[in-house]
Amino acid sequence: MRIQLLLPAGEIHRNKTGIFKRSLRYAPLTLTTLAALIPQDLSAQVEIQDEGVGPIDLNFDADLVGISAITGTANRSYELADTLRARGHKVVLGGVHPTLMPTEAAQHADAVVSGYAENSWPELLRDFAANQMRPFYQQPTGRRLDVPIARREMLDPKRYATVNSIEATRGCPHRCEFCAVPAAWGGIYAHRPIDEVIAELETFDDRKALFIDLSPVENVKYAKELYRRMIPLRMKWVGLATTRIAEDQELLKLAAESGCRGLLIGFEAIDQATLDGTRKQFHSAKSYAEIVKRLHDHGIGIQGCFVFGFDNDGKDVFERTVEFVDRAHIDLPRYAVLTPFPGTAAYKKLDAENRLLHRDWSRYDVEHVVFRPAKMTPEQLQEGLHWAWKQSYGWSSITRRLWGSQTVLPLSLTLNVGYRYFAQHLADRTPVADLRKYSSMELGPACE
Repeated sequence: MRIQLLLPAGEIHRNKTGIFKRSLRYAPLTLTTLAALIPQDLSAQVEIQDEGVGPIDLNFDADLVGISAITGTANRSYELADTLRARGHKVVLGGVHPTLMPTEAAQHADAVVSGYAENSWPELLRDFAANQMRPFYQQPTGRRLDVPIARREMLDPKRYATVNSIEATRGCPHRCEFCAVPAAWGGIYAHRPIDEVIAELETFDDRKALFIDLSPVENVKYAKELYRRMIPLRMKWVGLATTRIAEDQELLKLAAESGCRGLLIGFEAIDQATLDGTRKQFHSAKSYAEIVKRLHDHGIGIQGCFVFGFDNDGKDVFERTVEFVDRAHIDLPRYAVLTPFPGTAAYKKLDAENRLLHRDWSRYDVEHVVFRPAKMTPEQLQEGLHWAWKQSYGWSSITRRLWGSQTVLPLSLTLNVGYRYFAQHLADRTPVADLRKYSSMELGPACE
């Protein structure tokens, strides 16, 4: 059996034609994990192609093609799938978007995998070998995460900032209304046995790792034990977390001792009313500056993510947020517009209020405005996003933030330079003028 696994990329993040630099790009786990899940008795030959680091070559011989899609890459995935099926290939679609929109995805595939794939993907492959492949496969979401060691040897490390991506937990117990995770997988929060996490970390020669977990600290007992077990490995790692990591002194101390050097935190908004209105009331906006300081005091840099376009956001939200970012010395700010992914509470609300501009999934990439905000025009929201990116990645802001942080400076400076390039070119890739063509368009019904 010959298998091709493809990971399409959106225009902004696509290799060469996009504006996302290598310094910002880590190796995803999707393809290498799917490759590791292929049953050995099938004697399959497998190749992987990540469009984020290189163009996809469709001139291959394959019995089966697997394509993983998020909402922002759904159109590109469908385009590839349609082309390959026209050439006689059998195509399987999976990932977050096919999980949210399985009927839509099925129009472009011979089979659709919804949800996680640790059991359903091997099952599909055996069915395919027996000429009995079904049109839909869905795996129930459990609380135990059983994944093999990813086949990182299939990746070219020169194309990524790191190939040492790993996960210890999956999912999230929270239900933020704009997040696709609870929409796709509910509130299930799965944990991988710590012994297996440690065993995989021990295979990393350079003792560096990137945890892709949304937040491993939501189960504080699990996180503390994981960090204790990691201390003897003498690793340096970065990952994601909620502010909870800085609210428990022992947890924060253990994270730092285990080698944590950087965390992505979704602050989302600096107004508590906005956080409460989007079901992220477990974050305290008034504590953000103190949380940043605690993390810096432990030698942990911060990539802070902020979202614009909530119903409480007026036109002043951009300047107020950028001012906070500078004042709090956020090492690496990252901005996005509210994006109502299908199936989320935000999507259902905006759809019911007739505020969606379109369902062009290629624009659902968190940098294009796709709905009508409550207190500004779509054009003002897009322009505000551009302004925030450029303001925070001007040299004066970079100098002010990094000088105030004094945390992991070599890494922070490298990443700031990478995002400065992104910020300088974003307006060209997300032009405000594009929004005008949607003002008179008729919004058709969703597939599901």
